[in-house]
Amino acid sequence: MVERSSTPRRRAEADISAAAAAEERGTRQTRPSGYRISGLQGHVITELGRAIVSGRFAPGELLPRETELMAEFSASRPSLREALKVLAAKGLIEMRQKVGTSVRPRDLWNTFDSDVLAWHLGEEGTKSTQRDSMLRDLIELRQVIEPTAAQMAAGRATMDDLRRLRVALHAMEAATGDLASYARADVQFHMAVFTASHNVLFASFAHLVADFLRISFSIQQKALNEADNRIEDDVAQHRLVFEAINSGEGESAARAMRNVILNGKNSMLATLD
Repeated sequence: MVERSSTPRRRAEADISAAAAAEERGTRQTRPSGYRISGLQGHVITELGRAIVSGRFAPGELLPRETELMAEFSASRPSLREALKVLAAKGLIEMRQKVGTSVRPRDLWNTFDSDVLAWHLGEEGTKSTQRDSMLRDLIELRQVIEPTAAQMAAGRATMDDLRRLRVALHAMEAATGDLASYARADVQFHMAVFTASHNVLFASFAHLVADFLRISFSIQQKALNEADNRIEDDVAQHRLVFEAINSGEGESAARAMRNVILNGKNSMLATLD
């Protein structure tokens, strides 16, 4: 869909903060498990979940006895049992009478549960084998999904969709000297592409992996330099995606998005390896 009128850049830049706030609100969806994690019970859920995801308790392994877990997490028996139910709902563990509670195989975990994703991220800035493996898997998934989302956006984007894409692109242009802000604007751009596809499953996927996108973009941008991987070139690649979507050129949009992802993949792998 071709945008018939252009909004002055001043107005677009004034919208950047509002768009960023809207995208941030959009990522704060209800957890897929339907549970609210807070208080002491939330602490038990989070710490035990992290221990499982990190490999401290390996798949197939029985968790320690209730009394041991209660002592470790300073939790009452009812709180611990409720926490275990939440982790079971997330697919991490299986509770069996007279046998105990065991960690399920990784391929049975609810990987797109927002908490399970967050536990894979670990502490930002620290080395995490689980996080790095998940980031590689995410890139492979993006290579399959995002070019198609961009192609769909080229045929379905509304004027509001195009405005969000333009605002995010301008935010990237304005943040070339601040990589943290650039990463946030980068996420906004990709979220806007998913939204513009008007496929509810694509949009839901984008919200679920928003934090992973931000982390992966932050890692990718550490490899940017002035020689062969300039930030200005990254902006230019994203601009080609926008222009193709704005012009209604589906194949070009898919090709441009594929190039963006492949360039980001090479940059991220250069920092992880």
